[in-house]
Amino acid sequence: QVQLVESGGGLVQAGGSLRLSCIASGSIPGSDFSINTMGWFRQTPGKQRELVTSISSGGSANYADSVKGRFTISRDNAKSTIDLQMNSLQPDDTAVYYCYAGVSWDRFSYTSWGQGTQVTVSS
Repeated sequence: QVQLVESGGGLVQAGGSLRLSCIASGSIPGSDFSINTMGWFRQTPGKQRELVTSISSGGSANYADSVKGRFTISRDNAKSTIDLQMNSLQPDDTAVYYCYAGVSWDRFSYTSWGQGTQVTVSS
């Protein structure tokens, strides 16, 4: 199993910044595994989980329109970590942010999820 642990959430005023981090660790018995696309979803009560950003193992990133120009995702493959720098935060960014990672080995694959970290932006 590959586990994801997030950190960096918190409370910030509108216009402020936060940085989220996610580290992947673990093993698949008897196999070498690869961590493919990683990224962040967010969810608010009563709404579906929304894809915020993703980054491939090669460093190609995609962003939701709502965060383009404000959020930046980065990745360190050697450390199996991703970071999300969030600037110019707005109250609409308030949500629980979940890190995810696509894991594959042999002919198998699955998506691993973090436990979530709360981001609250006050107006």
